[in-house]
Amino acid sequence: MNVKQITAATASEQIKQLYNTAFPEGEQIPWDDLMRLIDQMSLDFTAYYDGDEFIGFTIVYPRKSFNWYWYFAVREELRGQGYGQQILTQLIERYKGQTCVLDMESPTQICDNIEQRKRRHKFYLRNGFRDTHVYRTYSDITMTVMMMGPGTFYMQDWDDITQELKQFWWPEDLKEE
Repeated sequence: MNVKQITAATASEQIKQLYNTAFPEGEQIPWDDLMRLIDQMSLDFTAYYDGDEFIGFTIVYPRKSFNWYWYFAVREELRGQGYGQQILTQLIERYKGQTCVLDMESPTQICDNIEQRKRRHKFYLRNGFRDTHVYRTYSDITMTVMMMGPGTFYMQDWDDITQELKQFWWPEDLKEE
């Protein structure tokens, strides 16, 4: 699998399309704002290719205390073919020995995509992540935090990263519960 570091200037229409379709609207930062944040926050934005074929992308926010796996998407028609596993394996190797954290739609929230959430949760568990049992709800979507590596994740850690994000971007209409 080939990788390419992405900047706001090199983000393709394919990447934008995947971003807009892979995540619920309530989990998306508007594309133009996200592109501005790529450089301002020194985000690790990586696109993955099988030869010349675009497979997916990840965005990681590297921090001193932990790396935040912020976005991870594989093209819908390529899901279930092992690409997600290959990408996650590369990410784990890249941040080997460091604590890594991600949030995902909670597999305990009653919703229309509960089976998809449960599969995703099991995928991360199989790959060495553990459920922190830290939950936060934004715009009616409950997120659960999972982590890999040493340490414990607390609600204060969530609040700290939220405060960092607010320095760069935070919409007025996003309701945090």
